Amino acid sequence: MTDLSIKLTRIGSRAVKKAQEENTKKGIPNVYCINGKIVYQLPDGTITEKSPFK
Repeated sequence: MTDLSIKLTRIGSRAVKKAQEENTKKGIPNVYCINGKIVYQLPDGTITEKSPFK
């Protein structure tokens, strides 16, 4: 990786982490794809495959 790509990756990773933390504070689940399955991390830290969205 070049220095620029390393810096951009670092900036992007920090932005994602900040957004995830803000979602948790606001009570919004974080959504991930793990091994091809959509999973939801609820604000209390619980991981579920059932969508919490109506």
